Amino acid sequence: MKIHPNFSSFRISSKGMSIQKKRMELITENIANTSTTRTNKGGPYQRKYLSVVQEKDKFQNRGGNLNVNNQLIINNPNHMLPKLPDTKDFDSGLRVSEQVDQSQGELVYMPDHPDANEDGYVLMPNVSVVTEMVEMISASRSYEANVTAFNSAKEIAKMSLDI
Repeated sequence: MKIHPNFSSFRISSKGMSIQKKRMELITENIANTSTTRTNKGGPYQRKYLSVVQEKDKFQNRGGNLNVNNQLIINNPNHMLPKLPDTKDFDSGLRVSEQVDQSQGELVYMPDHPDANEDGYVLMPNVSVVTEMVEMISASRSYEANVTAFNSAKEIAKMSLDI
């Protein structure tokens, strides 16, 4: 189903919810692997996190200014679009990627562990459960905020149909 540009707030909120969902998945994976000292790649599990970067907004620097009376002065014909752009023109402008934290975990003395070095120390994953729990609360609250924004947009659209 195509979402008309007037309803792009739905797309923005849903993109935010999907980002927070992916973030929660990485957090749960990190917590589940807090004691994994050997992976298929060798070495301990490395913490993963989600990197979200805003690419340059295509609507910035369109060449319009406000005069003293707060009226828009158009000095670039591309500043105001003659018609609403198609839905495909409204991409999120976000680049989302999964990153691996390259910091080293703690060395713990466990001489009986199969992954212990010659001195009896085991290199543990670089995952802190406390940090992950804080991240989980943050992702959960951000998800809730996006749900609230989505529901508000839905109510506004519904009320506009009643007019």
